[in-house]
Order: sequence, then structure tokens, then C-alpha cells
Amino acid sequence: MKKKNIFLFVVFFAAAGLFVLLLPGGAAYSQEIQKIMSIQAYDMMNTVPNTFLIDVRTRAEYQYVGHPANAYHFPYMNTGDKLVKNGERYEYKPTKNKAFLVEINKIFKKTDNLLILSRDGVTSALAAKDLLNAGYKNVYDIKDGFEGPEFPTYDDEDQNKFYRQLAKRNKIEGYQQRRHSGWQWWGLPWTYEIDPKYAYSPDLKPPGK
Repeated sequence: MKKKNIFLFVVFFAAAGLFVLLLPGGAAYSQEIQKIMSIQAYDMMNTVPNTFLIDVRTRAEYQYVGHPANAYHFPYMNTGDKLVKNGERYEYKPTKNKAFLVEINKIFKKTDNLLILSRDGVTSALAAKDLLNAGYKNVYDIKDGFEGPEFPTYDDEDQNKFYRQLAKRNKIEGYQQRRHSGWQWWGLPWTYEIDPKYAYSPDLKPPGK
């Protein structure tokens, strides 16, 4: 009888723990990176308290391509000065911003809703993973990014390869161009103006300090 009571006691608390984990905002719910579209992110900014948009693109992208209004800038990568070949194209090799998490920790709480935005969802996925590993509970990766993925793009890798080959061979207009999805494509608010309130704070410090 005593063993039976102990067994029931263990089962009860295990079930109670599972129930808590499955609640909205519970550990199992929030300990995963949730992928959302930019329109969903914008809606969350307007409806969910303690929700912040973080733009993790480079300084050049944030300034010259434009950025969402009220987007905090925390570059995940810095543009390097070495030109390298990546596939069929040449590009400047980026380097990871070692102060990314340090600066994020100065501004946000581990329970804030953080919406992570990059150009097309690639860099934001890396940044979101680092934030989750650093203890942030509610991390959202904006999968279509600011400019959207290159056209055409499919989630299925085989389809993606096949249709991109067809587009290239047939010289389809818009091949490898962006803005077929993303924050700008949705017509969401964006600007070129840099507000010091949302700028990357280390860039605001006078030289030598």
C-alpha cells in the first residue's frame, strides 16, 4: 500500500510538471525558437507587451538598405575587408561580432519577446540560436527577413535546386533578386533615418572611450 501511494505521488507530480510545460509561456513552449513571418512580427509589436524587434544585419545594411521603424540594431556580423569567392559570387567575408550577446544583455530581460530580423532569415537563425543558448526564453526568428530570400526559393532543397537551375537557364527576370517576400515586400514601416535610441550603443561612444 505504501509503495502504491509513493507511485501515485510521483505520477501526480510528473503529470503536473508536464501540464505546466505545455502551457503558453511555459518552458517547453518558450525554449524553442519560433519561426514567424515579418507581418506576424509587426503584429506582435503592436499587440504583445514587452516585445522588441532586433535587427542583426551589418551597419551598412541597417543604414543604406534601410531598417524597420523602431528596430534596435545589434549587428551579429561585421563586414570584413577580405574579398572571397562564395559559390559563383565574390563577397566580403564577414566576421562575428564578439560583443553581440554582451550588448544585448545590457538592454533586454531574459523574459522579453525578442523578434530577430536579418536580410533573409539566415543570419537571424544563427543569432536566435545564440540568444536561446544564452538563456532568453522567448526568441522569434523572422524567417522572411527584411528583403526576403533570393528568387526563387523553396523550403524543399530538391525543389529549390531544380527551380533555381530552370530560372538561371531560362534567364528568368528577377532571378537571384530579393523583395519577393520580407518586411519591405509586406509594406511594413521602414526608414533610412537612424534614431540614436535604437542605434547600436557602442557606436554612440566618442572615440577613445
